[in-house]
Amino acid sequence: MTQWQPIAKEALLERVTQGEARMTPSQLRLWNAIRITPQKWKQDPYGMEGDGFWVVGIVGQTAIWYNDREEGFNRSRYSTFGTIDDYWCNHDELEVTIAYLMAALERGPALITIRR
Repeated sequence: MTQWQPIAKEALLERVTQGEARMTPSQLRLWNAIRITPQKWKQDPYGMEGDGFWVVGIVGQTAIWYNDREEGFNRSRYSTFGTIDDYWCNHDELEVTIAYLMAALERGPALITIRR
């Protein structure tokens, strides 16, 4: 069994590109409005070993990030810029996470950060 290694930025960017190719035009418009240059954010305790998780988008107090331990994109609240508050282990591709975000935005701000 090989030991877990954090995803390299180049591999992350490839996953983002693949997700973009599968997005609908409306998903892509939203994504282009919220995307950021990927940056590592802290998350205690699960993100400590890999020097954090890659955040790829921000909307309000919600970060769109890649969980390289579980190999999926997630959306979580943050109260301090640079720190993910909620750990999620979804196995979603980027376009699925954006679709969930779009649905939450259409239904109201209370649903933006809640997905259990």
